[in-house]
Amino acid sequence: MGQVKALVYIEGVVEELIYSNEANGYTVCCIKRGEEVITAVGYMPFINVGETLELSGEWVTHPDYGEQFRVEEYRKIMPRTESAILKYLSSGIVKGVGPVTAARIVERFGEKTLEVIESCPEKLSEIKGIGLEKALKIGQAFQEQRELHQVVMFLQGYGISPIYAAKIYRTFGERTIEAIKENPYRLADQALGIGFKKADAIARSLGIEPTSRFRVYSGIKYVLSQAAASGGHTYLPEEQLKDYTCQLLNVSLESIDDALMSLAVDRVVVVEKRQEETRVYLLPYYYAETNVCRRLAELAATPFKGELKDIEDRLKEIQKEEGIVLSAGQKRAVEEALKNGVIVITGGPGTGKTTIIKSIIRLLEKEGYTAALAAPTGRAAKNMSEATGYEAKTIHRLLEIGYMGDDETELFFARNENNPLEADVVIIDEMSMVDVLLMNHLLKAIVPGTRLVLVGDVDQLPSVGAGNVLKDIIMSGVIKTVKLTEIFRQAQMSMITVNAHRINRGEAPILNLSHKDFFFIRHASPTAALKTIGELCSGRLPAKYGYNPVKHIQVLTPTKKGVTGVASLNIELQKLLNPRDGRKMEKAYGDFVFREGDRVMQIRNNYELRWKRVSSGKGEGLGVFNGDTGTIRRIDHQEQKIEVLFEDERLVEYDFSILDEIEPAYAITVHKSQGSEFPVVIMPVFPGPEVLMTRNLLYTAVTRARELVILVGSEKALHRMVANLRETMRFSGMAEKLRSLSFNEGEFSWGGGHV
Repeated sequence: MGQVKALVYIEGVVEELIYSNEANGYTVCCIKRGEEVITAVGYMPFINVGETLELSGEWVTHPDYGEQFRVEEYRKIMPRTESAILKYLSSGIVKGVGPVTAARIVERFGEKTLEVIESCPEKLSEIKGIGLEKALKIGQAFQEQRELHQVVMFLQGYGISPIYAAKIYRTFGERTIEAIKENPYRLADQALGIGFKKADAIARSLGIEPTSRFRVYSGIKYVLSQAAASGGHTYLPEEQLKDYTCQLLNVSLESIDDALMSLAVDRVVVVEKRQEETRVYLLPYYYAETNVCRRLAELAATPFKGELKDIEDRLKEIQKEEGIVLSAGQKRAVEEALKNGVIVITGGPGTGKTTIIKSIIRLLEKEGYTAALAAPTGRAAKNMSEATGYEAKTIHRLLEIGYMGDDETELFFARNENNPLEADVVIIDEMSMVDVLLMNHLLKAIVPGTRLVLVGDVDQLPSVGAGNVLKDIIMSGVIKTVKLTEIFRQAQMSMITVNAHRINRGEAPILNLSHKDFFFIRHASPTAALKTIGELCSGRLPAKYGYNPVKHIQVLTPTKKGVTGVASLNIELQKLLNPRDGRKMEKAYGDFVFREGDRVMQIRNNYELRWKRVSSGKGEGLGVFNGDTGTIRRIDHQEQKIEVLFEDERLVEYDFSILDEIEPAYAITVHKSQGSEFPVVIMPVFPGPEVLMTRNLLYTAVTRARELVILVGSEKALHRMVANLRETMRFSGMAEKLRSLSFNEGEFSWGGGHV
């Protein structure tokens, strides 16, 4: 029987942080105890220079670094002497307190400093330069720091990383530990990045029964929410939902039936009975899908009070003024847009969608009508503005996103059924990106009598969010649709356009024609391709064509992992395009070190983030959205913030606690590129999961480029992608619901299934 080593206990002050991984809390630091300085290693999340720690562990000898203290457990001890308190506060651990402010506070309150900050923070305002508001903020930051540490230590026992512990604390506040003990499934229900299985493990350790009502409720909601988030489904067939839930929970069908009935009664889910199947929706998706269909029907069925006359003559005038010649298909699209309440215009690159939009707007302008233009993302809206010459906004900005309530936490769109958009025609571009929830908000703000023009490429990847809006509208056959197929002469000169259409038809792209814009560089190994991509971005393309590697070149990739995945590409490209120079501030987060000058992307919608416009010095608002890209302008360790300047001149401050909302963007996935256009697109092409390496993913990537496409990798893998027609089927009831509507002049009625 082995001998159990006795733990050694030491106490000391953190002198220096040598290494800290914020994703899991693993830390290497120097601890000063008396005159001696030792090296401590282990999982010690959220420790800072100047803090006093009590450590338990054992002495070990590292082959390279010598004697170290390997930490098994630790706890923070508030510093007791004036010098220790000064060092602690000067470290920047308390937001808003730097070395100068720390010295003033300790000079005034001495050894009682921390007691004052915790219990009577308003007394800090007695010090010159500290107002009452700042004093209270310092007190709040100090209290939050202590509470967060307790939460981190509690959750660390369940394998939850410090990053997620901070997010959980932001949600539940001072009641975090109490709330989790009461119902740990809240961690999964609140979409905090903690999966159901992790919450389930915590529940087991807390003694919660496998048949608990909390558990079965949460399991059903988890299966439905995962179906929406990962598969884009707005509903699941009841039998499939039950099968998935049974596998997840290992409970009886009877308990699932009971829970499903209760969830339906509580209006958490909606059970919709159709002739062929029973469908189960989470309430927001059912409401959105039903409402979208109803409002589309209203818009399509409403006759117009004023009808445009002599359209053909007016189109001739516009063609002469603009110096363009509209094809028969383009003319038909313009005419149908003016005759119908709702119209879909779909087509690939080079088919003249932008020309149609401009012609519609010009015609309406001549008649005194107004138009509102929008797209799902900031970049797509910018592209729309540049292409048409008219202002375009994001859909969120068009709907005037904001907050209400005493604490300003309740999200709302100022434009809605009670305050509709003031436009005679609303034109939405990049419709393939619009999910069912956003479409619902948009249609709430459009009154019957307003023309709605939906423009997009139905062959691109579907929206990241749930639903299949553009494809379902077209498939329903009840909304007027014009499909553009003719490629115009100017577009025919571009191999990007030609090859995009070849790929879409299942034909191999034409590669490496001289003096053209579509190239393929063959490499047998991903490692060689990675090196070539780096050379293209950092040297070859900027030298030959003058491209700015950060502003003009975008590396796209199908995968997140692997040598040519997003993570690997970003690390390598950062080394080449924004190397460490000793002057730029840095912030390590997860497996990446953010650096001033880095290109970054917002990876989820955050309606609460405030921004201010830098270029004009005027204008501020709320909301940064999935896909917005910008550059890190400043990293401030004292204030624990990163400033990002987005491409539309919005400046946003990110607290260190929400850095999981941004990612490096030297390379991004093809899915993240939807709605964007870049002068140059470079993409590695190697064998990968069949579900990712598809024709429409390749088509989407190629159509993101305006001037140059360079594919790097295996030609065999490229041909496999062209041949792979696989599309993940989405459960969505929109097409069927639209078909079940009976249209009459000025009104409509439901037919078909019942709820």
